[in-house]
Amino acid sequence: MPRKICVVTGSRAEYGLLWRLMAAIKSDRALALQVVVTGTHLEKRFGSTYRQILADGFKISAKVPMGLDADTDLAVTCSAGEAVAGLGREFARLRPDIIVLLGDRFEILAAAVAATLMRLPVAHIHGGEVTEGAYDDTMRHAVTKMAHLHFVTHPEHARRVVQMGEDPRRVFVVGAPGLDNIRELSLLDKKALEKELKFALGPDTAMVTFHPVTLQKGEAGRHIRCVLDALGRSGLRCIFTMPNADPENTIIRRAILDFVRKKGADAKAVASLGSLRYLSLMQHVAVMVGNSSSGLIEAPSFMLPVVNIGDRQKGRLRAQNVLDAADNADAILAAIHKAVSPRFVASLRGLSNPYGDGRAAPRIKNVLKKTALKSLLLKQFRDAED
Repeated sequence: MPRKICVVTGSRAEYGLLWRLMAAIKSDRALALQVVVTGTHLEKRFGSTYRQILADGFKISAKVPMGLDADTDLAVTCSAGEAVAGLGREFARLRPDIIVLLGDRFEILAAAVAATLMRLPVAHIHGGEVTEGAYDDTMRHAVTKMAHLHFVTHPEHARRVVQMGEDPRRVFVVGAPGLDNIRELSLLDKKALEKELKFALGPDTAMVTFHPVTLQKGEAGRHIRCVLDALGRSGLRCIFTMPNADPENTIIRRAILDFVRKKGADAKAVASLGSLRYLSLMQHVAVMVGNSSSGLIEAPSFMLPVVNIGDRQKGRLRAQNVLDAADNADAILAAIHKAVSPRFVASLRGLSNPYGDGRAAPRIKNVLKKTALKSLLLKQFRDAED
């Protein structure tokens, strides 16, 4: 009987990192893929991105709405509670052998809680990383302690997972799954991408992704005003991807749409680009601006200059393509000018991506396939001296 591997996905970004692994599981006769969809995938204002999962040929085993109707702290907390209950019911129905979770979002924490209470093994991807400016950092480490198999992107991240008391024999350095897409996808050329986006691209174009900095409550409005002020003064044309569902995302969303409306043909906002268009865009713009992890993880593979703003990614491993800027307009503008300068662009030639070689999916699949299930739920805390 095939081993049932249940992949939980709650957002467009994390699905883009998971789909190569999902395809590898689906194609292996010894495994049965289950796909549970929740979070922003099911929300119209975030692009109803569950439709991309279906378009990619995957069957959705369950949909778990979270009621993401507002972006206050209480609303997000209640949504996470709904997710725990809904995911628990679906896990009871599907009875998976292993649940696969990626990252550090609150819906992923909810899935880990549900799996723990349902006594189901968890395999976690991207543990051991640090993002000091977001409460995702705490949630990532919490999921690590609830997980039974750990797939990390770098030896330093493996060291941290072991430091947290996890068994080194259950920690696997596989690289970042998002790099598999770069290695295997046939990315769109400039003309084809421009046709899809209905937006001209060139050496004066920036791609912008900015999310709430969740440990700086009440600051989203100021942050996005600084970002937009700097972009407005930079003279760059801008294509925006919209923020995630964290608290205060609505403030950022409205500010971006207002900026785009005023800029006319020189700016565009897209609810969801999808993996193919997002990665293709990286090879056809001058700079990436914002605070998305993709600037640190995927962008180095394109030798793309990145202006990383504020504290959201503070502590995360970065390559030489990343220029950190404080969350004020003058600092952001100065970093943009440096990022697009010929000297800085030339310095990135031959840049190596520290997050791996783009072969994470087969490595993860093989561990999921071969790991003995018996006693997998039993964990022993490993003290440092062990």
